[in-house]
Amino acid sequence: MKKSSYLSCFFIGIYTSSTHNRSRHLEICISTYHSYKQIRDQHLTIILGIDPGSRITGYGVIQKEGRKMTYLGSGCIKAFAPKKDGEDEDFSQRLQTIFAGVSELIIQFKPELFAIEQVFMGVNPGGALKLGQARGAAIVAATNNGLPVAEYSARQIKQAVVGTGAADKSQVQHMVKSILKLPGTPQADAADALAVALCHAHSYELISKLSGQVTKTVRGRLRK
Repeated sequence: MKKSSYLSCFFIGIYTSSTHNRSRHLEICISTYHSYKQIRDQHLTIILGIDPGSRITGYGVIQKEGRKMTYLGSGCIKAFAPKKDGEDEDFSQRLQTIFAGVSELIIQFKPELFAIEQVFMGVNPGGALKLGQARGAAIVAATNNGLPVAEYSARQIKQAVVGTGAADKSQVQHMVKSILKLPGTPQADAADALAVALCHAHSYELISKLSGQVTKTVRGRLRK
């Protein structure tokens, strides 16, 4: 079968009702690379990577076939809460948006593995707390769908993709584009999420080689 491909961008809108009977719009920006080819007998593993954020959560989906990595989709979940009377909506509504968004992505792409970046404890404790809650919303969405959860630090992810734990965002974007042979440079949050997925793909392959297959998780999570 002749191979052909194209790049498309589209939006998914999910509407939910809050306790005040007001509608919220969950916007997931998806850039998907469609590749049509013959179906092979070799097992394919789909990995969903998440770069958590309290306002913008990046995601990246790749397909692992042996050592070959294929890009399936990437984008972001925008969790900006609508305002009422000049004030932000309850932060819990953002968490619900992240949960719903990740759940929708799992339904669409049907991943077998899920990986997420760990919280970086910077100088802003409040920001780290909100980021941890955003991570929790994404993790619950994964575990609700029976996915094992792997967690990696930012340094581990950069080391796996770029070769140095001190890489900056532009270097991550460049290497993700190069590894996945993308026609353009992915958005920063999406690139970080794709890097998480690539990091887990390399780690999962190593674990599989050492143990034959991954059979154990710690409290439902694969930990690095």
